[in-house]
Amino acid sequence: MSRRVVSLTLDTLEDLPRPCRQCVYWELDPVSADRACAAGDPGLEKEAWVSQTLLEWGSCGKLVYVDGMPAGFVLYAPPAYVPRSMAFPTSPVSADAALLMTANVVPAFAGGGLGRMLVQGVARDLTKRGIKAIEAFGDAKFGDAADPTGTCVAPADFFLSVGFKTVRPHPRYPRLRLELRTALSWKSDVEYALEKLLGSMSPETLLRPVRPAPATRSTAR
Repeated sequence: MSRRVVSLTLDTLEDLPRPCRQCVYWELDPVSADRACAAGDPGLEKEAWVSQTLLEWGSCGKLVYVDGMPAGFVLYAPPAYVPRSMAFPTSPVSADAALLMTANVVPAFAGGGLGRMLVQGVARDLTKRGIKAIEAFGDAKFGDAADPTGTCVAPADFFLSVGFKTVRPHPRYPRLRLELRTALSWKSDVEYALEKLLGSMSPETLLRPVRPAPATRSTAR
């Protein structure tokens, strides 16, 4: 099973799940989003937002593919590019952080570590730009039958499971934060554990038995 993470472009935008491809919850303020939906084609506004953000700021999303099939995605940007970011009771996002707007893994591929792969891809990208952290608004009641909402705000539990920490609690929309150095250490930790398991053996010593050193004559009298 092959897995690869790629950056969001206007071409790969078409690989988002259709409801997400048409969604402008994050990209527009609430009034403009309602207006775009009433006009009948919010997908055009989504494309315009991605195009502008790519031109002015750079990569603003990652997609993960499993055996060539789109399996999940994340969107992220500085809060200045995300009008909805100011509409939460736990706003604003910290000045040294980018906002991870939403994350989605196709149910058929859930539980396979793809969410962590996506977040690490974001962390690697943002570190190159000198950004120190990712923040996100999580939905603490995601999936609650008694309080149904859309899926534009990812579950708070998802963010906690991939290393985020709560920086501003709220019964519904806590704000969470992930230091980028923490995310980038995941791979290092795995590599260190493997290195420790194998010791300092080279590929040759793994394949061939090590000959004992020849005995030396004692010089003691």
